[in-house]
Amino acid sequence: MPVHLVEHPLVHDALVELRDKTTEPEQFRRAATRISVLLAAEALREAPSEPVTVDTPIGPSSGRRLRHNVVVVPVLRAGLGMLDAVLELVPDARVGHIGLQRDEATAIASRYYSKFPHGLEQSYVLMIDPMLATGGSAVEALNLIRDAGATTIRMVCIVAAPEGIATVERHHPGVHIYTPAVDQGLNEHKYIVPGLGDFGDRLYGTL
Repeated sequence: MPVHLVEHPLVHDALVELRDKTTEPEQFRRAATRISVLLAAEALREAPSEPVTVDTPIGPSSGRRLRHNVVVVPVLRAGLGMLDAVLELVPDARVGHIGLQRDEATAIASRYYSKFPHGLEQSYVLMIDPMLATGGSAVEALNLIRDAGATTIRMVCIVAAPEGIATVERHHPGVHIYTPAVDQGLNEHKYIVPGLGDFGDRLYGTL
């Protein structure tokens, strides 16, 4: 399974701010937006485009325009913190949603909501979820997206654990993962070490 490590210095500058335990929610949200824009740009590098010709004030110019078949699927709730950044890059993208709740004792994810735009078969799907820990939630989300018809899927996460990558690889070997960091692993509570804490709680100030 292709894992694309994003090495852009601006990505890692934002990642340091996200990791820092002293970063307040307002600054955390800004850093999340910055890193999400850059990661999404990498994940969209192979998005389909088509040749076009437009008229500039001086004359005609040829170029390429992104096709209108990008679908962004955030995994609730933390994935919502990345959604607006992606839509800044692709304003015409359609949006699906997946709601998963992780049992803190078993780390098993259960679905409470899912809804997708039509026509995923022909779409370039970007699934966004900041943390890839055990991989259980990611696999469940990817199962739902596959069952809805998607064949081309890219996953964007801000921090990943080797265990989560291995789980996704086992169940969805064709999915490309874009991340700036593969951390040491998981602790006994299934949290990524060193990670950055609970992304959703830090994003929304619900610690």
